[in-house]
Amino acid sequence: MFKRILNFYRVSSPAADRLPADKADRQYKKLRLQAFVAATLGYSLYYVCRTSLNVMKQPIIDSGVLDATQLGIIGACLYWTYAVGKFVNGFLADYCNIKKFMATGLIVSAFANFMMGVLGFWGGSAGIASASMFIMFAIMWTLNGWSQSMGSPPAIISLSRWYPLKIRGTFYGFFSASHNFGEGLSFLFVAALVSAAGWQWGFFGAALAGVLGVTLIALWLHDTPESKGLAPVEVLAGEKTQEEYDRELSEKSARSADNAAETSRIQKAVLRNPGVWILALSSAFMYMSRYAINEWGMFFLQKTKGFELLEASSIIAINTIAGIVGTVCAGWISDTLFKGDRRWPALAAGIMESIALVLFLYGGDGWFVNIVAMVLFGISIGVLISFIGGLMAVDLVPRKATGAALGIVGLASYAAAGLMNIISGWLIDGQAVRDELTGEIIQYDFTYVSAFWVAAAVISFLLPILNWKRPKQEI
Repeated sequence: MFKRILNFYRVSSPAADRLPADKADRQYKKLRLQAFVAATLGYSLYYVCRTSLNVMKQPIIDSGVLDATQLGIIGACLYWTYAVGKFVNGFLADYCNIKKFMATGLIVSAFANFMMGVLGFWGGSAGIASASMFIMFAIMWTLNGWSQSMGSPPAIISLSRWYPLKIRGTFYGFFSASHNFGEGLSFLFVAALVSAAGWQWGFFGAALAGVLGVTLIALWLHDTPESKGLAPVEVLAGEKTQEEYDRELSEKSARSADNAAETSRIQKAVLRNPGVWILALSSAFMYMSRYAINEWGMFFLQKTKGFELLEASSIIAINTIAGIVGTVCAGWISDTLFKGDRRWPALAAGIMESIALVLFLYGGDGWFVNIVAMVLFGISIGVLISFIGGLMAVDLVPRKATGAALGIVGLASYAAAGLMNIISGWLIDGQAVRDELTGEIIQYDFTYVSAFWVAAAVISFLLPILNWKRPKQEI
């Protein structure tokens, strides 16, 4: 049984017959475009399945099914499982058929959302206790966290398998905006369903988005050029001849043991690099402030500023759209205007994020001030995800340890996002004003949790200053 599963997910074998030269170039360009669209839109729909719960917190709390503390723990289950899964599945995806691997993750994620909707209806009709609902929701969201970690590795691998180096960075920049599209779609599409039909239907809507993503991946995400009767991408792009590619592959195979030992030695040295851990801690605090808005922003707008569900979701969606600008432009800004120096743009983005957060939390209930806050927040977070969440750590270490550096930063970031969820839920519940007779919450006080979110943003942009004079690690 285990062997069958391994064989099912194994990288596709080369096709028996190779396409003739006069048809190969046209077919290659067609298939690589399909792979890019499937990976980008498929991962966007992954995000709809990941962020659906964020839209429904207020109606779930109002229904009495769960409270803010329980929802915070449930959210943390996803992030902590995702953090570990992203590390593990990043290694596994290199050895797998990326179409089957990515589709499997989205199938499981859609199933988890569907079951959350079923549990919502079933719990209401059967009168299931809050504690039991909490456990079942936590199990489903933990499952969702692991399946979500199966999304980005195969999507990114598809770019390396289908796109040559000279244009890969451009398409990676476009792909990096996929999570913004997914978050925006969740805040608009899922919110509309919740507003029209109830919070349970929001989970069904997210599951439907997942099914659409699976269909797109199954139709258009292709495993390797060789499995489609084409030459390897290096040969197709004219970077190498077939003979050069075969010779290099043979030489790499002969050196594999030495390379593995050398890579392992460098990775161990990177684990002892304090600069990487400073950036990991900085990214952890940045993810706290980032997901504070994505997880609790709508609930905050509804409970403190009086916005309706669709109004609140529209304002938060602006943040995700603005994030596309920050993400896409970040690399160009640092390379062109700052000659590869990420320090000053990262510091400026961190300050802007903190100002935007203060404006959002303390700037009143007008539409204009909240929209401006979300535009500034989205752009700055887009820059910070690129720099503090990745590039600055990569700049500090040798190329052979890029994955190790990113793994450390990613693990810290999502572990912190989970911790933020628990702390935020606890602070929101703990400072709520309750009716003296019934014990029911009549008003929410966001004073302490707002201070927590702003403090995380400020610490995030101050920590990298400790690395400003730190040289690139030489091993």
